[in-house]
Amino acid sequence: MNKQIVLRDLGLKDYKEVWDYQESLFKEILDIKIANRREEKEEVTPNYFLFVEHPHVYTLGKSGDFANLLLNEKQLADKGASYYKINRGGDITYHGPGQVVGYPILDLENFFTDIHKYLRFLEEAIIRTLAEYGLQCERSEGETGVWLGVGTPFARKICAMGVRASRWVTMHGFALNVNSDLGYFDNIIPCGIKDKAVTSLHVELGVAKVDEEEVKAKIKKHFAALFEAEIKD
Repeated sequence: MNKQIVLRDLGLKDYKEVWDYQESLFKEILDIKIANRREEKEEVTPNYFLFVEHPHVYTLGKSGDFANLLLNEKQLADKGASYYKINRGGDITYHGPGQVVGYPILDLENFFTDIHKYLRFLEEAIIRTLAEYGLQCERSEGETGVWLGVGTPFARKICAMGVRASRWVTMHGFALNVNSDLGYFDNIIPCGIKDKAVTSLHVELGVAKVDEEEVKAKIKKHFAALFEAEIKD
């Protein structure tokens, strides 16, 4: 079992470019696992964690409803946004500047073979991170992600999640709104949920800007603790 995770911070990158890069890392791990089983080898599989920030983009999960995108092609272009139908779970979401996006590409057989536990650990890493900013965040039953005000008329989502897994190898991940322009969420029904709002860390703290590098450092710390992993830059 390899509990080392290689961290790569990609900065601001086009969504499709990073999706292709994820797919290449995902395939690298799968190919090793398949070869190990076919040839009775025991080559260690790597694990990766990508941090990235995307230009404005809307992505729709494989089971999502296109009707939850409220813009046509021209309106997307006018807003400088792109759109992709992708191979993760979940419905529609938005990525853009000011958002901390994390893509763990892990062989879960190095950690545990439980997708439900994996999703709960992703949520917990964000919950613990936001607790350091004095925010009491939690899960909303039946709705993956991290929320504030659950069970109240003011319920609002601060972190969306959607993953893909095959042979216990993961890709895609989470999108935490840190300094996001929330106006872009008005162009979709986020995650297909009509009656709840979206928020961002800088809005909740009432500040103009939150240090995104500090947020990433906290996520890295809590992720490593939960997965009992060593994360290497």
